[in-house]
Amino acid sequence: MINKNILGEIVSKVKDLSLAPDGELKIEWAKQHMPVLKLIREEYIKEKPFKGITIGMALHLEAKTAVLAETLMNGGAEIAITGCNPLSTQDDVAAACAKKGMNVYAWRGETNEEYYENLNKVLDHNPDIVIDDGADLIFLLHSKRTELLDNIMGGCEETTTGVIRLKAMAEEGALKFPVVNVNDAYTKHLFDNRYGTGQSAMDGVIRTTNLLIAGKNVVVAGYGWCGRGVAMRASGMGANVIVTEVNSIRALEAKMDGYRVMKMDEAARIGDIFITTTGCKDIIRAEHMLVMKDGAVLANAGHFDNEINKNDLMNLSKSVKTVRMNIEEYDLGNKKLYLLGEGRLVNLACGDGHPCEVMDMSFANQALSAKFIKENHEKLENKVYEIPYEQDLRIASLKLKSMDVEIDELTPEQRKYLSDWREGT
Repeated sequence: MINKNILGEIVSKVKDLSLAPDGELKIEWAKQHMPVLKLIREEYIKEKPFKGITIGMALHLEAKTAVLAETLMNGGAEIAITGCNPLSTQDDVAAACAKKGMNVYAWRGETNEEYYENLNKVLDHNPDIVIDDGADLIFLLHSKRTELLDNIMGGCEETTTGVIRLKAMAEEGALKFPVVNVNDAYTKHLFDNRYGTGQSAMDGVIRTTNLLIAGKNVVVAGYGWCGRGVAMRASGMGANVIVTEVNSIRALEAKMDGYRVMKMDEAARIGDIFITTTGCKDIIRAEHMLVMKDGAVLANAGHFDNEINKNDLMNLSKSVKTVRMNIEEYDLGNKKLYLLGEGRLVNLACGDGHPCEVMDMSFANQALSAKFIKENHEKLENKVYEIPYEQDLRIASLKLKSMDVEIDELTPEQRKYLSDWREGT
């Protein structure tokens, strides 16, 4: 599991370096379907904006992430990378990244202790910029690795859960360096969270269970962008979609979109498949499990594995066994419930994650945001920054160009009309 350089120094720790050729094939396939990041990579190869910079990364270590890491490395950066979820690392991709010269500390099936050890190994490289998914790396810097804070120019955060944590830190004055909120870029959350999560979460459920979706009651907990995507895809496959929410506006939107909206107490009694997408904890608890149907399937599409209360599930069960890869059967005596991917991100624990074309835009935002931090860190405050709308427009324009799609432009007269309040109707 250990990879050493010619001096005998440990630079990577992965499952098996011999898997690298298979990982390289996956990375090359992803590259072919990520045209926006390709254009940025071509710029970075020429400009070398990260020369002399170390970038520490904690992301789902699979093929699309490898394309981002290679783009940053092509831009001159030294890369130290680990996974942000114990079950989302693809070992062949991790091996391929190590072969490319990155410092890799990740393998599928890490224990909780190993997971944090690997985060610390990334920080041992004393990064200048951090790119995070869930904010575990950033949180570790602020709690147990504070000696490294002075070297940090800034960070980028990929997901809703992490942004929530970081904004709370900023409000309390606890955030010690600027962070770019990549998650809320339009070309990220409108596409990654909706189309990406929608397709990949359903793919994870289907490939793991081999069950028919049509005709089943699919309960989607949360109607943010991820929940919208899952509900849309499940409905498109013939499911009867039920949405649970705590936000009255989102609940109303779900109702207007044609879904049944109810409390989880009620949905628990009639659901066949449950998919949580909230970013909060204890969405499905003991009182819900006790009234569920025999054979109900539980899956989570939120970042952490606490949306389905696994302690409750374990305490209610007489026995637990693995009945199929990534499916655990919990026998409650009078019925059996099935948990997918240990309650972790179903789209990555049980599948390949978001489609390449979607991550193309998300990781283009990461690459450009890292450059923004490098160029502007000295004048940035210790707060969470939103991505400029102009960056979103640039990425959207590049994406449309790669799809051979052309759009209209405003005429000079139209621009004048829109900008001059004196113009009549």
